[in-house]
Amino acid sequence: MNDSSPAASRTANLLGAAALAIGERMLAAATGVAGVSTSGSAALVRLVAEPGIGVTELGERIGLSQPAAARMMDSLAAHGLAERRPGTSGRSVAVHPTRKGRAAARRVLQARQGELGGLIERLSPEERESLTNGLEKILDRLFDEVGSEYVLCRLCDTRLCLTEGQLCPVGQAALDRGGGSG
Repeated sequence: MNDSSPAASRTANLLGAAALAIGERMLAAATGVAGVSTSGSAALVRLVAEPGIGVTELGERIGLSQPAAARMMDSLAAHGLAERRPGTSGRSVAVHPTRKGRAAARRVLQARQGELGGLIERLSPEERESLTNGLEKILDRLFDEVGSEYVLCRLCDTRLCLTEGQLCPVGQAALDRGGGSG
């Protein structure tokens, strides 16, 4: 942290406390409605957005190694949430959400939005705009550290970032740095 003033230190401390509590609440809500792990919930959200990707690519998109992604996929299949199908090339396997998996992904995003929406309801429109501006800058910085818009936004409802002609700040960071989806 470059600014070590008491005000900046207090803000950073408040951000840490809020981030931890928000993360715990959001993950508990998301995994509770899906009945699977955090990674499984993220995989379902990703599969609805990108049906037919391979297990390895799915793992990369949610921050898992190939062996961990294969185990997570086995769990999703055992729960009837996703299925493997033949891929476009002879040896490849494509992963698709089942109807039950798509419904679970919707519940994950609704639960996540419910938790987060409830936290900002006391903010005025001006405070929400200030928070949005600050979060966009924080997410841009986090992209530099994480390096993947997919991992950073693995539980995001990407449609919500693109409302009213806005660009997703993480997707924009990826585009600005030579890749990404905007």
